[in-house]
Amino acid sequence: MILCSVMMYLIFGLTTLGSYIKGVWSEELECTLLQATIKGNETWSSDCSQDCCSILQYPCLQVFVNLSSSGHRKFLFHTEDTPETNPKCSYIPECSQNYTEVQKKVEEIANNFRKYRRFPCYYNPEWTPETVILTKLYSWRGLLETMVWPTFMLICGVSIIMMVKISRRLFVLAAQKNYPNLYGI
Repeated sequence: MILCSVMMYLIFGLTTLGSYIKGVWSEELECTLLQATIKGNETWSSDCSQDCCSILQYPCLQVFVNLSSSGHRKFLFHTEDTPETNPKCSYIPECSQNYTEVQKKVEEIANNFRKYRRFPCYYNPEWTPETVILTKLYSWRGLLETMVWPTFMLICGVSIIMMVKISRRLFVLAAQKNYPNLYGI
């Protein structure tokens, strides 16, 4: 158990911790919706691994917000990976075989933005493009949640070893008390 938990710490540390450290979206601000529109259709470009090659288009949701601290108009992305996938759209839906389901999902998200006009968002003050993100993929909470299972396994493994050592010691003490001649006392 201990070896397995150490290996899990190593794997999670290399993957999750590295992504968290590279994350630059550090400042949390309040965003106010300026505009949420669905513009035309965009094509999936790199998702052919998930059976998305048969569906080539999805509605493009574009969201513009106003930052509470600066008052500047910014383009809102769903996560920090969204600009790399498609810099024209704020939200990229998951792959689906039904275009109408995808369209309903995008319309529902646009309506939620219109309904809740103020919401927290993340901003990178050192980055020059005029963008912010809605959700951080790599946060402290996610990092801690990732480490819960290996920590539980490590604590259980150490507890088992301690119980074995204590039971051995108690057995030796009991044997010395009951059979003192065996141990030369």
